[in-house]
Amino acid sequence: MTEVGNALRRLRQSRGLSQRVLAKKAGVSNGTISLIEKGETDPSVGLLKKILEGLSISIAEFFSSDFEPQARFFFSQDQLAEIGSGPISYRQIIPDITGRELQIIHERYDPGADTGPSMISHEGEEGGIVIEGYLEIQVGDQKSVLGPGDAYQFPSTLPHRFRNTGSKPCVLVSACTPPSF
Repeated sequence: MTEVGNALRRLRQSRGLSQRVLAKKAGVSNGTISLIEKGETDPSVGLLKKILEGLSISIAEFFSSDFEPQARFFFSQDQLAEIGSGPISYRQIIPDITGRELQIIHERYDPGADTGPSMISHEGEEGGIVIEGYLEIQVGDQKSVLGPGDAYQFPSTLPHRFRNTGSKPCVLVSACTPPSF
C-alpha cells in the first residue's frame, strides 16, 4: 500500500496538483486521495484507474515510471494552500515552505476581522500591498488605515497587528522573510 501511495503522491506533486484538485479531477473525495497517499488504504484497480485518468496517465505508465517533483515556478489559484481559517484567509503560494527564505501570501480579511487584541512579533521582515478594501495596521505606536494600492513594510520584530476596518472584505498580497507562518 505504501508503495502505491508514495508513487501517487510523487506523480501528483510532479504535476503541481493539490490533493483537493486531483480528487476533483478524478471524481473522488479528497479523503480517498489522502488515505491512499498515506498508505492507509489500498485502492482497487478500478479506483486507481479512475484517479490516474484524472492525471491523464495509464496504469501501465504509472507502474513503469518514477515521478520526481520538478521545480515549480508558476501556481494557479487552485494550487494555493489555505493556512488560515475563520474570518481571515491566508493562501500561501507554496504548500510546503520548508527550506524556503520567502513566504508570499494572498490574504483576505472579512469585515471586522483582526489578528487579535494582542500585538504579535517574530523574527524577520514583512510587507504587502492592499488590493481592495481597507486594512488598519498598527506597528508599535504607529497606526494607519491602508486602502487599495497602499503598501507597508516593517521589521517583524516590532509588535504589530492587522484589522479590517471597512464594511467590505479586504484583500492584500503580503510577503515575509524568513517564512513565519
